Amino acid sequence: MEKITFRPDGEAPVEFYVLEQTRIGGFNYILVTDCEEGDGEALILKDMSKDGEEESVFTIVSDDEELEAVAGVFENMLEDVDLV
Repeated sequence: MEKITFRPDGEAPVEFYVLEQTRIGGFNYILVTDCEEGDGEALILKDMSKDGEEESVFTIVSDDEELEAVAGVFENMLEDVDLV
């Protein structure tokens, strides 16, 4: 499982494990968790960076409709994961 490090402005780096990624409506989304194995906290992140930028800028998906739609895609991709 790929491990990525986020560096929020002015905060300590945070590491996540990438469970899956997809592209919907021209945006890249990643499903990440804080634990490599077992039950952990999961987040869906949206890549807000422009094409060609060296570093990605991710935001947590918080819009209920967008979150529900993207979570449904990830649930279909990962049969053994329930994102409720």
